[in-house]
Amino acid sequence: MTALAGAVTEEGDERLRRLLAVTDATLAKLDVDELLTELTSCTRELMGTDTATILLLDPSGRELVATAASGLEEEVRQGARVPLGEGFAGRIAASGQPLVIDRVDRGTVFNRILIAERLQVMAGVPIAAGGRVLGVLHVGSRSRRRFSDSDVDLLRLVADRAGVAAQVRLSRLERQATVALQRSLLPARPPDIDGFDVAARYVPGAEVGVGGDWYDLFRLPSGHVGIVIGDVAGNGLRAAVVMGRIRSALRAYALETTDPADVLARLDRKIMVFELGAMATVSYAVIDPERTSVTVSLAGHLPAVLLGPEGGTRLLEAPVDLPLGGYPNAPRSAITTPLPDALLLYTDGLVERRGRPILDGIADLLTVLGPGTADDLCTQATTLLDDRPASDDVAIIAIRRTR
Repeated sequence: MTALAGAVTEEGDERLRRLLAVTDATLAKLDVDELLTELTSCTRELMGTDTATILLLDPSGRELVATAASGLEEEVRQGARVPLGEGFAGRIAASGQPLVIDRVDRGTVFNRILIAERLQVMAGVPIAAGGRVLGVLHVGSRSRRRFSDSDVDLLRLVADRAGVAAQVRLSRLERQATVALQRSLLPARPPDIDGFDVAARYVPGAEVGVGGDWYDLFRLPSGHVGIVIGDVAGNGLRAAVVMGRIRSALRAYALETTDPADVLARLDRKIMVFELGAMATVSYAVIDPERTSVTVSLAGHLPAVLLGPEGGTRLLEAPVDLPLGGYPNAPRSAITTPLPDALLLYTDGLVERRGRPILDGIADLLTVLGPGTADDLCTQATTLLDDRPASDDVAIIAIRRTR
């Protein structure tokens, strides 16, 4: 700030102070989109240019999208996009370095609107936060002028403010999309299945927020009932999107075979080919049409809790195979056991805590579970979260036979 003070006029310095005051006030209210628009307006006035635009990278990270502008509002209205590495803004985003051009034509810019506006010179800087480029801020003038090093420094300062706002905006939009996706895939109440009382819970992690945990319950045309609990590695929107695709694929494979090991083997191949880098643990149980037995396959997941009619608890004794997505052609196995009075499936966020062995958490879970409805079982299980919030998200599904 001190270095910049000598590089701008007294009037410009006053405008800079006003700019920072405005952004601080707006950031406090978290009206992020309005803040970005206000930033472009103040930057245009402060720099004495005809245009100022903020472009942010889309979720794919391959294109810049015009998000806020002053003097080039049509860019935003038309949803102008610039591929990473192409044109003026694309080169800035790809290199992470400022750029000044004194000729605006098809050889220097990608967006034809800039040419139609008869801009003569442009200056731009990357918008970054958390060590990564989020977008580009650029200004343009219809008259010939020279953008000095101090002008670029000033743009950098504004871009720093925009970077904070862009990060807040990105986090907010990602969380909104993730929560919406989770709610669409994990309804508040599982479907009704004749002969069973069913309940479920989903609790976002206190530290990571919404992640890739899910539960599922469905009736198959053969009369079998499928029960799923799973956990995609990671958190946020990507984990939720991958979870949604894995959940849908598992349902499709379940229509083709009632062998849970076969279903997970097919799902593993699908992940290895179409979800590169993804990894998930899954417990898939299939109850037979006569409601006398259940067949379970575990892909790196914790075993279910089995409950007797009087509330006695024990862990399912079943082989735990490798997780999905990381080990090509990993063998898959299943075990069939008499159907207990109740089953409770859960993800590791319920029983895992920093500094405590996971086996201690499982032992606590066996202790708190007892007689009651399926909803009672879920409530009993979540008492483990009362004193120490889970660092990871938690999914639980309980199913009890009705008499």
